[in-house]
Amino acid sequence: MENYIIADNFSLLARLMDIHGDNSFKAKSFANAAFQIEKLTVPLQDTPHEAIFRIKGIGESTGKSVIEMLNTGQFAALDEYIRKTPPGILEMMRVKGLGPKKIATIWKELEIETLGELLYACNENRLLLLKGFGQKTQDSIRQSIEFFLSNRERFLYAEVEPFAGELEKLLQQAFAPAQVAVTGAFRRQQPVIDELEFVIGVPVEQVAETFSTMEAFTRLNNTEDAILLQFREQVKIKVYGVEPAHFAVKLFTTTGSAAFLEQFFAHAGAASGGAETTEAAIFEQAGLAYIPPPLREGRANEIARAATGALPQLMQPADIRGIIHSHSQWSDGLQSLEDMAKAAKEQGFEYMVISDHSRSAFYANGLQPERILAQHEQIDQLNALLAPFKIFKSIEADILNDGSLDYPDDILRSFDLVIASVHSNLKMTEEKAMARVLKAIANPYTTILGHMTGRLLLSRNGYPLDHKRVIDACVEHGVVIELNAHPRRLDIDWEWIPYALQKGALLSIDPDAHAITGFADIRYGSLAAQKGGLTADKNLSSFTLAELETFLQARKQAKNI
Repeated sequence: MENYIIADNFSLLARLMDIHGDNSFKAKSFANAAFQIEKLTVPLQDTPHEAIFRIKGIGESTGKSVIEMLNTGQFAALDEYIRKTPPGILEMMRVKGLGPKKIATIWKELEIETLGELLYACNENRLLLLKGFGQKTQDSIRQSIEFFLSNRERFLYAEVEPFAGELEKLLQQAFAPAQVAVTGAFRRQQPVIDELEFVIGVPVEQVAETFSTMEAFTRLNNTEDAILLQFREQVKIKVYGVEPAHFAVKLFTTTGSAAFLEQFFAHAGAASGGAETTEAAIFEQAGLAYIPPPLREGRANEIARAATGALPQLMQPADIRGIIHSHSQWSDGLQSLEDMAKAAKEQGFEYMVISDHSRSAFYANGLQPERILAQHEQIDQLNALLAPFKIFKSIEADILNDGSLDYPDDILRSFDLVIASVHSNLKMTEEKAMARVLKAIANPYTTILGHMTGRLLLSRNGYPLDHKRVIDACVEHGVVIELNAHPRRLDIDWEWIPYALQKGALLSIDPDAHAITGFADIRYGSLAAQKGGLTADKNLSSFTLAELETFLQARKQAKNI
């Protein structure tokens, strides 16, 4: 059993104990153990049992529980609490803004045990009768529930990608020698996936018969050419069965969005796409250059550009030359600055931009001015050691409520570049959000606008912004727009990339890495960037070391810094 599972079990038990009003001291001990285990770098399953009790934050009771989970894969104490907790209460724990104390009050004083009942109670203003619940709290809970209910059967691309690959291999084995291919939204690299879709080159009756022997799959529905399944009550799967001769056409028509297909057939004629044996032949028959799947959304003149040979050469993850936006142990990163830099160099990157949190991010151990000086000294030492690899001195400066950055100019001047981001007071009106962000963009020290809207996919809507005005302002002031590559952010949204490119903006695919493993997220940023038509020459993190140095020097000169 992996460390994060043990930590999650302890954290869940602590919250359930709080909800039930049981032994607060013991609940805190489990919560503390969860916190300490999350920070461990060595797997507990590889740790001698007697050594577990010497780990900071692990006592007699929690140590025995760790060993129980390692030996049996079970945690009896947690199982007991789950058994005596209504399923709806467990579901409430997944709703943003509902902590254990609030859930306990709702459950015990209003006798509400499901999200549906709670949403109804919010609409009836019944929460206002409870101590500690005001109008703002009730409105926030209602919005969170509505958001949760609208997204609970959806998954991030990164969450389903491993399973999609495994399932594709399974289907290839089960239906060999027939062709099998993933299709639909996943093939178009959509950041959020409602269902995985596959095309198999056998009749749909044979597909249905084969799946009927697979116990992990539950049949949900049938259509004329497909079956809808669910894998162990998780992601939905749609499988199209088609005669081998029509495989390419079915793959084509199930890959493109409705808007894309409408535009394609308007250009090529409804009779096209009938007997071609490859997708390339379908496009050739229509007089079009091959359009890669991520561009088949019908939102950026893909057909017209394919007709004139003007499709972009989409950037690839391998085009990224350096890690921009990373956090070390100086703030809230998992590894030391030296370890992160060495790992970046070993992975073939030419440079790394270290951008730990600024001082207002106290929750993330943000850097006070004296610590900035100390970090810069270490960077100088490491650059001498690791040359020609280079660490750039940066900061992720909080954009404060009034739009100013988190340090005075004399400190901001000491950085090679500044990433400006909003981290607090996210519940703004569009007027306030725009004023705040536009002022930060106009600041001459702002080099990159970090995660533009602050969104977390499937968890939190971003603050309201006029994207066009923000992009226009970034172009006017020479500010790079970050495409935050963390698969839960992917912010700026890919749909706004065509407009940004049209206006002449420069983007930067940045992993926002809080650990060495986070470097890999540049791949998800690249997949999202492809959907927006981004090319390597318009991506800052694709610049070589020499190009980035020249860019930053020219920018400072232009800003009189």
